[in-house]
Amino acid sequence: MAFMTPTIVKNFFGNPATRMYPITTREPFSNARGELSIDIKECNMCTLCARACPAQCITVDREKATWECDPFECVYCGVCVDVCGRKCLHQADQYRAPVTEKFVMHEQGEIKKKPKKAASDSA
Repeated sequence: MAFMTPTIVKNFFGNPATRMYPITTREPFSNARGELSIDIKECNMCTLCARACPAQCITVDREKATWECDPFECVYCGVCVDVCGRKCLHQADQYRAPVTEKFVMHEQGEIKKKPKKAASDSA
């Protein structure tokens, strides 16, 4: 027990080893990958983001035109942002704020009808 006394005294009177988050925050790094967001008006429900997601936290339903993401399963790797052809997925450079309840990000898009093909006349 005597060999631990110097360490105990040093820790008791020294500065804490960690920050008092969320009271004290630091600036994010220049290439930090933060909270995921989508511009649903630009999304064409191609499901590339859902197929590329290694955490499988994105769900796209083409029939209902819904896009869902579970931010508690997301690893914020940025793969979905990179594969999005329409560039409608974005990652903020700020960290996600702490929450007290779990939730799923749910976005409702417009159901886009496919144009009917005109019957070609063969004479």
